[in-house]
Amino acid sequence: MSLALETLQPDQHSLSTRLVHAGLALSICTQLATSLIMQGPTDTTAGDAIFQLHRYSGFAALAFAFLFWMTLTFRSRGTAPSALFPWFSSARRRAFATDVSNHLRRLLHGQLPAYEETGPLASAVHGLGLLLMTAMAVSGGVYAAQVWTGLQSPEPDGSLAMTIHFALANLVWVYLIAHAGMATIHHFARSAPLGKMWKF
Repeated sequence: MSLALETLQPDQHSLSTRLVHAGLALSICTQLATSLIMQGPTDTTAGDAIFQLHRYSGFAALAFAFLFWMTLTFRSRGTAPSALFPWFSSARRRAFATDVSNHLRRLLHGQLPAYEETGPLASAVHGLGLLLMTAMAVSGGVYAAQVWTGLQSPEPDGSLAMTIHFALANLVWVYLIAHAGMATIHHFARSAPLGKMWKF
C-alpha cells in the first residue's frame, strides 16, 4: 500500500474521534493540574479532596484512552493507525525522516512549516502522544488496583507503577505544552483551525 493511501478522508474527524480526544485531553489536563496542589495518600490518610479528583480523573483518562484505541480500530475516517505508528515500516520511517528534515529546513529559514494533519511528522507525534497518555493512565490504574487488592501500600514511595507514573507525567507536561502551543500557533496562522477537532 502506498503512503498516499494510508490516510482515509484526512480532512474530516468523526464525531467519535472528537469526543474521545476531548475526553482524554480534559481528563489528562485535570490530572496534571490537580497533581500540583493535591495532598496524596499515606499509610494513615486517604489523601485530600483534590487527590480524589485526581484519582477519578485518572480513571476517566484510562477509560477515554481505551475508547480512543477502540475508535482507531473501528473508525472509517481519519488518520490510519499505520500512519500514527510508522516505526514498523521502512518506507514510513523514511517518509518521517524526510518530513522532519523539511520542517527543520523551514524553521532554520525563519518560516513556519505548513501544517499537514496527515503528514508523517504530525501523525507520528499524535501517535506518540496517544501512547504516552495511555501509559500514564495505565500506570496509575495499576497502582490503584495494587492498593485496592492489598498488594501495595497507599504510600506511593517505592511503587514501580508510581515511579513510572511520575516519570511519564513529566513527559506529558512537555507534550501537552508543545502540542497545545503548536496547535495555537497554527490556529492563529489560519493553517489549522482548532474548531476542526473541537467542534461537536
